[in-house]
Amino acid sequence: MFEKNLNIAYLLDFYGDLLSERKRSVMNMYYNEDLSLAEVASEVGISRQGVRDLIKKSEEELFEYEEKLGLAKKISSLEESVQRLRSIASEHSLPEALQNEIDVISDIIDS
Repeated sequence: MFEKNLNIAYLLDFYGDLLSERKRSVMNMYYNEDLSLAEVASEVGISRQGVRDLIKKSEEELFEYEEKLGLAKKISSLEESVQRLRSIASEHSLPEALQNEIDVISDIIDS
């Protein structure tokens, strides 16, 4: 379950702005603020079951966005490539200019 939560939180970072304000708010409270269903229900003013249903619908929506767009997977792959480049650069004492370019690429990915 914990790994799934991290995956959803990661997808929420990418596609959260595509969710309705209500869904985004509930997902943020549940996944990023680690509130319980009861706590979210109290904040939003709906039942625990209503919160659960909203979370499930939102999760499905996030997975659908990732399936169609694949941005999270692409960025994750790029981050892994940058890590490999950094490792190679440090092992082989590559020029500082090349290491700086790796940092630039990493900054672009992170923004």
